[in-house]
Amino acid sequence: MTLVPPPFDPELSAALELVKELMPTTFTLDTVRAYRDGSLGAPLEKTDPTAGGTFEAENRLVPGAEGAPGVELLICRPVAPATAGPLPVLYHVHGGGMVVGDNRTGVDAVLNWAAELDAVVVSVEYRLAPEHPYPAAMDDVLAGVLWTAEHAEEIGGDPERIVLAGASAGGGLTAGLALLLRDRNGVQPLGQVLLCPMLDDRNDTPSAHQMAGLGVWDQASNEVGWTALLGDRRGGPDVSPYAAPARAEDLSGLPPAFLDVGSAETFRDEVVTYASRIWQAGGVAELHVWPGGFHGFDALAPQAALSQAARAAHVAWLRRLLGR
Repeated sequence: MTLVPPPFDPELSAALELVKELMPTTFTLDTVRAYRDGSLGAPLEKTDPTAGGTFEAENRLVPGAEGAPGVELLICRPVAPATAGPLPVLYHVHGGGMVVGDNRTGVDAVLNWAAELDAVVVSVEYRLAPEHPYPAAMDDVLAGVLWTAEHAEEIGGDPERIVLAGASAGGGLTAGLALLLRDRNGVQPLGQVLLCPMLDDRNDTPSAHQMAGLGVWDQASNEVGWTALLGDRRGGPDVSPYAAPARAEDLSGLPPAFLDVGSAETFRDEVVTYASRIWQAGGVAELHVWPGGFHGFDALAPQAALSQAARAAHVAWLRRLLGR
């Protein structure tokens, strides 16, 4: 049976034509190299980490995993916090298909949340595939959050109110980090924000097939990203759930989760399934499937009405979680 793709939101469809001038539907390793050397343009917009002077920003190199290099954290503290005492910490993991990006990629959205909610932002740099396959990125993300929890008070944060957040590949790493922290019985995040997360290396859902060759980050691109991360293990029986969280057999005991995804994108079905499995395990999750949304639509077309609704939903959930 032929799978007919769902339509794009009309406003987003027009924006997608502009996006395609900078970002191809299908990525290859040659595309990745072109993004990295700047010949094709940045895949995700970077931003001023001070948000026009609202935050004091610093880069800090902290210890990595044993035998691994140090991890660079971008730390952004409100210049004039509206509340006294330690602030919530938003621990951000950037997107980029596991192969591009840095700790300023996509952090603008998180800074917007922090400005509204009076929070500290910590954005982690991690090593990229294919030069650094799994578990390098997860080792870096874990080292960064462990340092953040241990030094939260030093940066004006509350170690009991750390929220993990990431989009796309960063969403997958965030979900894997939440699983890893649960299993190690260490840092206990207050919540996890998973925006269009990259969860399943098997890349074989109906939505992956529906959206082949369409939108942003299609099935072929997804294969490139997962193969860069996992090599020959991709799609096989021995993939760690910390690398591909959809592989986890047990989703109980996780911090409350916010998940969202577009209806017209590769990751739709794996995200819906992940949320359902959290509920089935007795957990707490809020799921939004935005009709006609392509992958990363709220970041790539932030002025669209659907993007504005999605961004408002992110802040509303965080506000409830943090009691702000």
